[in-house]
Amino acid sequence: MIRWGVRLAVAAAAVLVAYLTVTFVQVQVASQRDDRRPADAIVVLGAAQYDGRPSPVLRGRLDHARTLWEQGVAPRIVLTGSKQPGDRFTEAFAGFTYLRGQGVPESALTIVDDGDSTWESLAAADRILDAEGVGPITLVSDGYHNARLEGIADELGMDAVTSPSTTGGSPAELARETGLVALGRVIGYGRMLRYRP
Repeated sequence: MIRWGVRLAVAAAAVLVAYLTVTFVQVQVASQRDDRRPADAIVVLGAAQYDGRPSPVLRGRLDHARTLWEQGVAPRIVLTGSKQPGDRFTEAFAGFTYLRGQGVPESALTIVDDGDSTWESLAAADRILDAEGVGPITLVSDGYHNARLEGIADELGMDAVTSPSTTGGSPAELARETGLVALGRVIGYGRMLRYRP
């Protein structure tokens, strides 16, 4: 009986390792992919801002979104991201101010500052865009987020592709995303919010 228990434990561990390995490869491959296409809107995922000034990570995403907009990928840029306790400005507003200063007209910019997570931000953007009849969108974040963004968008029923501001990611970033994607695929990305610290 004990032998069977050990065999089952070893088999379960082997399955888990195989699942995580395959997921890691998928996350890494997705991190290199740029699927930009004509869309109705470009949705930029938020990142840190410092008293209204985008962090280097957020600035990279905003610059990439502006390039896509200038190339005619979509006529509209949607900026997402709330704020941390004590902040005066949201990530979305910091992005709005930055892009307006870079020559993108206010009429082409939309602020969606609801949501403290990627899932919540995308869900909030989806509600607004869906109500306005906006069709396909292009998601902009760092490349190592691509697999999770695609999974969340699929879960929300969004017609979305990714175009990252950077490709790849550090081993730590890819490993963290592997864990999030692996768990999200099993229990659902929305349900993962319940286990947030």
